[in-house]
Amino acid sequence: MRLATVSINGERRVGLVDLDDRTIAPFDLTMDEAAKGVVALIGRETLPPLLSPIGLDRVRIEAPIPRPFRNIFCVGKNYYEHAEEFARSGFDSSAAAGAVPKFPIIFSKVPETVIPSAAAVRIDPKVSPAIDYEAELAVIIGKGGRGISHERAMEHVWGYTIVNDVTARDLQGRHSQWLIGKSQDTFCPMGPWAVTADEIDLGNTGIRCFVNDELRQNSNTRLLIFDIPTIIATLSEGLTLQPGDVIATGTPAGVGIGFDPPKYLKSGDVVRIEIDGIGVLENPFEAAA
Repeated sequence: MRLATVSINGERRVGLVDLDDRTIAPFDLTMDEAAKGVVALIGRETLPPLLSPIGLDRVRIEAPIPRPFRNIFCVGKNYYEHAEEFARSGFDSSAAAGAVPKFPIIFSKVPETVIPSAAAVRIDPKVSPAIDYEAELAVIIGKGGRGISHERAMEHVWGYTIVNDVTARDLQGRHSQWLIGKSQDTFCPMGPWAVTADEIDLGNTGIRCFVNDELRQNSNTRLLIFDIPTIIATLSEGLTLQPGDVIATGTPAGVGIGFDPPKYLKSGDVVRIEIDGIGVLENPFEAAA
């Protein structure tokens, strides 16, 4: 299923998307339930009834989870070629341990970074002139747990969406810990919708990123260093995962710092991320007011 969170006449709704008909059929949810986005559907034995379909051109698409209830978990250096390019960049505080990590590198982005597809990412040159893009497949947890085994990990996955792990590279390098450089306002475009786990073949899902129609990243989930079961098992070793948690699984090679000189984003740029089976997340970058 392809599911979206939208605004219809100022009211938030969650619905089933039909791309062939270009419609969304809202679920019969209360306003309080719909405020959670697609998380409102997690854990239900049966889905609520569907209301009459509405044309996608008549709604405003929001992020599938407009405001995650806690930080988004993220994995760094999780594709081999990106691990190598990042280690060479001078911004990698973990490079002394080797380009390719022996264990997953985990950091987070604060919930307030999330914006929907088509919304502007704000660049503030007074804060950072070194803004980069990172196309990533994101996991949405459906069943919480602690001490989840690698073998049972996929039972805890509800679905997937797309995120752009926008990063201020100079802040990332200056502070060593990555939270500040990753958590600037608007630095987590998410969407345009979520798909349930059965829609994605993790052994062969293409990921592409374009900047102003120039292909920069072109990879596949089969090239992950640490697969999704490993990531879930690692996170849950002493930390209880909750339904609705979001895990960004890492970005492939081709980010801005991988070029010489780096190709940082500037006001007027448009970043488009495509992930097979999900869709297209596209956001303009604009100077902060």
